[in-house]
Amino acid sequence: MNNEHPIAPPTELLGRWEEDWHHSKVKHIELEDYIATQSAQYGADQELEACIANINRMYGKGKADWLRSMRRPKPPSLKEQALAALEDDDIDVYLIRRALETLPND
Repeated sequence: MNNEHPIAPPTELLGRWEEDWHHSKVKHIELEDYIATQSAQYGADQELEACIANINRMYGKGKADWLRSMRRPKPPSLKEQALAALEDDDIDVYLIRRALETLPND
């Protein structure tokens, strides 16, 4: 029997958030607060996707896409974040490593 709430984040995602916290510069936030914040965002995203599905059914894809773009603007890419970190002399080695790992090996 599964007692997990339907919008609770998967265990793997919780582990990734913990790893991200350990490798980030957000140490001024306790791990529990960071996980709670990420979980709240995850729940809000689940709710938004449910609303978008309903709007898509009732009004079409254009309205659904508009809602998503208004409520969740596209964040900067990993490459854009890494370049900004280098330009600001605020070098986040973990962020740059993640960006480099996405590049092909050739």
